[in-house]
Amino acid sequence: MVRPQYLKTPDAATHLGLSPRTLEKHRCYGTGPVYRRLGGRIVYAIADLDAWAALGTRRSTSDPGVGTVHPAKRIVGID
Repeated sequence: MVRPQYLKTPDAATHLGLSPRTLEKHRCYGTGPVYRRLGGRIVYAIADLDAWAALGTRRSTSDPGVGTVHPAKRIVGID
């Protein structure tokens, strides 16, 4: 079976372990994974979802990691 390259919001949210509404909020606030608008549909590439989730990877509580996965709310200073 061929794995899909793009996922719609509900499936992308499931892939990340989030609710669809949380993923929609991330999209509105610019804090989430990159997405594509194909016609009237919003889709996410699986590689982009995995890359965004990887920003939150840590080995310990003192590990600064390589990036930050912000909460799904407006962040001052992010355009």
